[in-house]
Amino acid sequence: MKVEDFVDPYLGKTWGQLGARVLTSGRQVAVTLGYPAAGMQAELTEALSAHLGGAEVELELAFSAPRGRGFGQVKHIIAVASGKGGVGKSTTAVNLALALDAEGAKVGLLDADIYGPSQGMMLGVDEGRRPAIKDGKFFEPIRAHGLKAMSMSFMVTDSTPMVWRGPMASGALQQILTQTLWDDLDYLIVDMPPGTGDIQLTLSQKVPVAGAVIVTTPQDIALLDAVKGIEMFAKVDIPVLGIIENMSVHCCPNCGHVSHLFGEGGGTRVATELGVPLLGELPLAMEIREQADSGKPTVRADPESEVSAIYRKAARHMAARLWDQEQAAPTIRMVDD
Repeated sequence: MKVEDFVDPYLGKTWGQLGARVLTSGRQVAVTLGYPAAGMQAELTEALSAHLGGAEVELELAFSAPRGRGFGQVKHIIAVASGKGGVGKSTTAVNLALALDAEGAKVGLLDADIYGPSQGMMLGVDEGRRPAIKDGKFFEPIRAHGLKAMSMSFMVTDSTPMVWRGPMASGALQQILTQTLWDDLDYLIVDMPPGTGDIQLTLSQKVPVAGAVIVTTPQDIALLDAVKGIEMFAKVDIPVLGIIENMSVHCCPNCGHVSHLFGEGGGTRVATELGVPLLGELPLAMEIREQADSGKPTVRADPESEVSAIYRKAARHMAARLWDQEQAAPTIRMVDD
């Protein structure tokens, strides 16, 4: 068996089919994947050894993001969306961004929730801190926990309401997206406002979004709205990379009793019906909320926890789907007759 014949655990295709770069020298194997996977070093080493008949392997894992549909030096734009509010979308967005960073990618985070920006607080950015202005028209993103971040919350105080009509909000989103000096990014995670309104349409029509992740809970009404969100992205030709189900289960910290407070299996059912993967199921846990509210989200506050592992696995799977998507894109060649 060859290294190129190894089947990727997320995509079900061989590394050769996916275009992974492979170099071998004795037991040393260097593999460059199209998604960041630093957290899988030990797991992939063991699996590759088994694939090669138990041969001893020293795996050197690298990452190179495909070019993607982005703009400037931003390779991929990923929208994190939800059909309704209150499902933990912003918490999911910031933890996915931090998970990609932990896996070895260069990541930015744009808070596109113009009316209710929350990423400034979740990233621990001090109130009143403003982005620097370059050449009188460009914003320097604020760096927090390894991310390059931009949010309307950096422009106003926490108590300032954004009393804007749809076109004004859409214009503000375009401005902070296109006039921010993101520089070289593998992924720009966009925390969308809930629903399917003006901001969503502006982003999908004006910005080269590579894919979307839908956040929901197992609750029937949330799942119904999640389906609407998926259908909206389908109408504007943005592929849905997967679903993340929040508040899937509650485990009592005192007695260990497990309860499905909002229903069970809803995310799996919707994912199966619509043909998209379920990227992860997050528990209803107080520490996730407390860590985000304190300005140090779970992936940074408790990187070795089970919850952080779920976020990192979801981020890898999401990025792997983008890699597969790029490989499947048609290539046009110009030839002389």
